[in-house]
Amino acid sequence: MAKIGQLNTLQIIKEVDFGVYLNGDHLGEILLPKKYVPQDARLNQWLEVFIYLDSKDRLVASIDKPIAVVGEVAFLRVTDVNPTGAFLNWGMPKDLLAPYSEQRIPMEEGRAYCVYLYIDNSGRIAASSKISLYLDEYNPTQNGYKKDQQVKLLISSRSDLGYSTVINGTHLGLIHTSELLQNLRTGQKLTGYIQSIREDGKINLSLQQRGKEGKNQLAEKILEYLAKNNGLSKLSDKSTPAEIFQQYRVSKASYKKALSFLYKNRKITIFTNEIKLI
Repeated sequence: MAKIGQLNTLQIIKEVDFGVYLNGDHLGEILLPKKYVPQDARLNQWLEVFIYLDSKDRLVASIDKPIAVVGEVAFLRVTDVNPTGAFLNWGMPKDLLAPYSEQRIPMEEGRAYCVYLYIDNSGRIAASSKISLYLDEYNPTQNGYKKDQQVKLLISSRSDLGYSTVINGTHLGLIHTSELLQNLRTGQKLTGYIQSIREDGKINLSLQQRGKEGKNQLAEKILEYLAKNNGLSKLSDKSTPAEIFQQYRVSKASYKKALSFLYKNRKITIFTNEIKLI
């Protein structure tokens, strides 16, 4: 079934001077303007297109793909602000409206915000920076996230507690300030891990892999570094957190645990200002 705000595979059913019409099922015939029609297009051919409303609120198709589709979160820049709301560049000819009622904080021209794309009551595609109204903050009861699970993260906003973060595009979690070893920015995409699931179901996140697997991976990285540097590293358990993070992107506590693991397994010797490969 064809859906507005989504990529659809539709069949060409009519050719006209200004383009072709596609079978939009319950949406009726949908125009693919001539500038988007592939040169080898023919009747009955199937095309992948994006369906949206043009400047006159008419259904139209495009072979161009937007930055995000309905149901996704994206980091978009504001191109204009007027009494209707803020307009954001989402890679399509007609900018995307974020009504004032859907702005978590007042949007400013030239700045970018994380927004959720949705269909408003009039059937138009719109954007909202009130992401918590659309994404669940609680761990799913079925097939939910597990502790130490690797996930894809998108930093959506900052608060006194830390950074609100979109998890795999479906849920919201929090990276606490105490977990931060690096500067983060809104709109940044990175890999993270489920640190814990709170009793109320909310999800805490970490940028470091914990547990045995995380320790083993860090230990392997340390051994690889030693092997490439004549068996010597100036990063010991006395090194500063900043020096350790610059090299391995982990906390000093995690680094010391990995060193202890390697020492107990007779892989390295530890000195005051260096470690050596055995």
